[in-house]
Formats: sequence, C-alpha cells, structure tokens
Amino acid sequence: MIPRALFQPEHEEFRRNVRRFMQEEVVPKHDTWEAQNQVDRAIWKRAGELGLLCITMPEEYGGGGADRLYSAVLIEEQSRAGASGLGFSLHTDIVSNYLNNFGSHEQKLEWLPRMATGEIVTAIAMSEPAVGTDLQNIKTRALDMGDHYLVNGSKTFITNGYLADMAIVAVKTDPPEADKGAHSISLLIVEANRKGFSKGAPLKKIGMKAQDTCELFFENVEVPKANLLGAAGKGFVALMKELPWERMIISIGSIAGAEAALENTMDYTRSRKVMGQSVASFQNSRFRLAEMNTEIGLGRVYVDRCLELLLKGQLSPEDAAAAKYWCSDLYCRVVDQCLQLHGGYGYMLEYPIARAYVDCRPTRIFGGSNEVMKELIARSMSI
Repeated sequence: MIPRALFQPEHEEFRRNVRRFMQEEVVPKHDTWEAQNQVDRAIWKRAGELGLLCITMPEEYGGGGADRLYSAVLIEEQSRAGASGLGFSLHTDIVSNYLNNFGSHEQKLEWLPRMATGEIVTAIAMSEPAVGTDLQNIKTRALDMGDHYLVNGSKTFITNGYLADMAIVAVKTDPPEADKGAHSISLLIVEANRKGFSKGAPLKKIGMKAQDTCELFFENVEVPKANLLGAAGKGFVALMKELPWERMIISIGSIAGAEAALENTMDYTRSRKVMGQSVASFQNSRFRLAEMNTEIGLGRVYVDRCLELLLKGQLSPEDAAAAKYWCSDLYCRVVDQCLQLHGGYGYMLEYPIARAYVDCRPTRIFGGSNEVMKELIARSMSI
C-alpha cells in the first residue's frame, strides 16, 4: 500500500505498546469476556496504568495532552486485534470530549482524572427504544424542580452501559407542552449510584458479545443542576459538533479491521490446500485478494486525508459521513469475501474471520445508519 505519512516516530512507539497490550493482555481473555457478556473491570484499570485512556485530554485533568493521532492508533490496534469488547474509544474519545469541550472546570476535575486512570467507566446515552438516529424526538425528560432535575425515561443500545459509573444522558429539559424539538435537548451527567437509575442485563447480540451493551432506566432520578453539561437546550448542538469525530472513529476502525481480515485471509489461503495446491494460487483467489487490497488502500488514503483535515479543524460533517458509510460498507464486504475464501472454516469461531463477520455488521448502523449518512451527503449537494 501507499506509505502513510501521518504518524511520527512517537506515534509508532505508542502503537508498539498498544499492540503488545492487545496481544498479551486482551486477546487471551476475550473468549472469557464474550461468555460473560462484559470485559473485566480490571482491564480498564490496566489500560489507565499504561496511559491508554484519555490520552488527548489536557494534562491538568489527568490526560496526556496528545493529539488525536494517538487516539487513531488505539482505535486501529484494537480493531486489528479483534477486541470488540473494549469500550475504550467511547470512554476516551467521546465522553471525555463532551466533558472537555462543554463541561465546567469543576466537572472536568471531577471526572476526567478518574476516567484517565480507569477508576471509573463512562457511557453516553442517546438512543431510545423508539428513537435511534432521530435524536430530536427523544422522550426522556428532565423536569426542572428548582434546585434539581427529575429524570424519567429509558435508553437502549448503550455501550459500556452495564459497567458505567456515570453516563452523559440526552434529555428534554422542556415540559411536553413546551417541547421545541432539538432546541429542548440538554445533556446531564448522571451518576449510576443515584436512586432510580437502573440497568438492564447486557443485551444478547449476534456479535460484539464481550461489549457490555445494555438498557438504562430512569425513574424519578434526582439530578442536581450542577450536573448540567453546557447550557440548557444546547445539547443537540453539542451532539452535532461531536458526531463527525464519532463517525471518524468508526471509519478508522473499519479500515483497520478490513486490513486485519485481509492479512488473516492471506495467511490462511497460502497454507490451505485444495486439489493439491494452495487456495492462494488459484486465479480467483489472487484476483479477489488484489481487489480487496486495492479497495482497502483507497479507503486508507481517504481516511488519512480526513484525519489530516480533522487535526486542522477543517473536516466537514459531510466528509466524515462519507468516510463512515463507505468504510463500514467496505469492511463488511471485505470480511464477507474473506470468509468465503476460508471455506467452511470461515464459519468456525476459532478463526478470527468468523468473529469479524458478526462484529463488523453494526458499523453500518451505529453512529448514524449509512442510509442517514447518504442523506446528509445528498443535502450538502443541494439534491
């Protein structure tokens, strides 16, 4: 592939450390985590000890003060290892960014240092049973009771939900009769130990089984006004500002996952014999592998260019949407073709390609479905 010019020697040293962590401390335990539908909390603390969490946060709040290329490295190496159970990116690159970009100094001091050490696990709660991408129609409400809010409602598909010590929750802070849609949305920091805050059991998914995705329930939960993140009614604006980076996270992981799938498949097809010769020696196999290698290379160049623009603060929401939909589509397509080249063994979970087959599918759904991404792109084209 075309050499990458984004990363400096210090980024590559960080990559070596992350890769070692994944191979030695994550991959050997992943089957156990899948069986129990959640990772062990100890792995969060270990990641904190190694400086892998909240690395882009300011040093005064316990972070590493690093650029987002370090986040990209962590995302790539986690995807490369097939470690779909780890919710590090959501904690480190989404929740922490909401706190850093919209939180008060006191809120940052309260949460970011403990997030960086892995002492606490965090989540963000947007989706609801009847509302996915269409966030302006959420039903969870936080009624103004003077010195606190009273929260009622539920959220679903919440990554890190079962282990979460805190969640940033999207709510409507206007009463139903005064609902102004997106302009009524606010963000609240809600601690998991508050009375009335409960969690469902980890959801039974076809893939990503080690990730503790669950439902959250709020029944007359009293949340102090000091837990309001940013200004009341400005939550939707905050969500929209952060979504391009969330979509880039999916794009980065998708390309890295596709690269890993291709690498594993090349190794397999070289060693697997059919009719007296290796699977890789057949023209159909060579052409398929060449096609996938080319497509992945094209995707890699686009994602790296988007990362360059992101670092300069110039990445548009439409470009992020394009990266998200195209790269996640490519990821699923590559994994499907790689599984086919594995033959029957591709359907066995002992092979990484089988796990990738069930783990890659949600990338086309979360962060905004790919159909919604195309709609955003079309609008920017004045179609």
